[in-house]
Amino acid sequence: MTTAKHGSRRPIRFNAFQMNAASHQSPGLWRHPRDHSHRYTRAEHWIELAQLLERGGFDAVFLADVLGVYDVYEGSAAAALRGGVQVPLNDPLALVPLMAQATRTLGFAVTCTLSYEHPFPFARRLSTLDHLSGGRIGWNIVTGYLDSAARNLGLPRQDSHDNRYELAEEYMEVVYKLWEHSWEDGAVRRDAAGRVYTDPARVHPIAHQGRHFRVPGFHLCEPSPQRTPVLFQAGTSTRGVAFAARHAECVFVSGPSRAVVARQVQALRAAVAQQGRDPASLLLYAQALVITGETEAIARAKHQDCLAHVDVEAALALLSGWTGVDFSRWPPDATLEYLDTDAGRSALASFTQADPGRRWTVEEAAAFIGLGGRGPVLVGDPVQVADELEAWLDDTGIDGFNLAFAVAHETMEDIVTLVVPELRRRGRYRQDEAGGATLRERLFGRGPRLPVGHVARQLGRPAAAPVAAPAPVAA
Repeated sequence: MTTAKHGSRRPIRFNAFQMNAASHQSPGLWRHPRDHSHRYTRAEHWIELAQLLERGGFDAVFLADVLGVYDVYEGSAAAALRGGVQVPLNDPLALVPLMAQATRTLGFAVTCTLSYEHPFPFARRLSTLDHLSGGRIGWNIVTGYLDSAARNLGLPRQDSHDNRYELAEEYMEVVYKLWEHSWEDGAVRRDAAGRVYTDPARVHPIAHQGRHFRVPGFHLCEPSPQRTPVLFQAGTSTRGVAFAARHAECVFVSGPSRAVVARQVQALRAAVAQQGRDPASLLLYAQALVITGETEAIARAKHQDCLAHVDVEAALALLSGWTGVDFSRWPPDATLEYLDTDAGRSALASFTQADPGRRWTVEEAAAFIGLGGRGPVLVGDPVQVADELEAWLDDTGIDGFNLAFAVAHETMEDIVTLVVPELRRRGRYRQDEAGGATLRERLFGRGPRLPVGHVARQLGRPAAAPVAAPAPVAA
């Protein structure tokens, strides 16, 4: 393990990378005798996790999601079904009220694709969760990457990568108008004597007419504690970086080495600066898996035990779905080359273009992602792991980690009970368990709303105008 540089004393932040499924980033580990991922259908599974993470001072639980199945490998979903590769899969949004009721400070960053749901009902769903959680909702904005999702929603295939981002820009404009500009502060009066619950003069139709969406009316929800959820984003393609620079408050990056992650961080902060935003205002979380124990020997034994349960075919099914490349057609010793596909470009690029000094074979890439996905696996006792976490933070410029798990909930329990106390002893982790009431306040140390300079606040409110009634339908 490398010894960390200690010139910087920035705190290290943690999110827990989870999914409402029996298997997430470590295909095959559901077979481990101590793993409890099969309990994902039970409320207590998520309540126990939320309370554990809050005890460990985590910023949030980051809930991944896909709206489709991994059916690129061998042109079939069979390998994904056999290996439990993110299927069966339940709705992540339904978990938030359960976990919010059991906690006080933990945030919830939920992945929702904007390609297949109209922004009007989606805005209401997120506002509702922000109300119910007391302002602890974040939204991981994705455009999707699985053709299977598009087909099940009546489309022949997903739209092209860049076209999805074009739609995303208008989608964001609509939800910003609904969340930020439809209801004025003080519109809800609850004036029993005056018989006025809401002042109609302070609620405004957004009158949106665009290429993809027409939304004439006003938001159905009164303003929630944050109005707009904390905005997360995870794409590091050229279009993804541009989108993040304009919209994101937090970005999730993934890469197999510090060199890959450092390049992503540099590109993101430069793009944010070009948008006139403070590059330091963007919080960047890198994916990682921590395997630790009271001693190095215990940690390394756990690591070997986990490796023995990795399902390589399931890992190839996962990688094929991420990249849109059917790796069943490639021999194990074939060298990965970057292919321009309409699936997720970041996954393949992190193994090819982003790290010119290394050439990955298909077999090496599958073995790598088989435990913890596309991030590093940090193995050692608490001191060694803390050293490595500090080195990653200080060498790459990230702010924290999206921590995947190998064994549920053992991996997270080890981090909370062993690694967090060591980081706190070093002054590299948040000491308090309180902080601001909303997720945005806890992350940024300011008010619950987006900053005034954010694009969402700059849209302005449309001029008041009556909404035209629909034309009568002929009998």
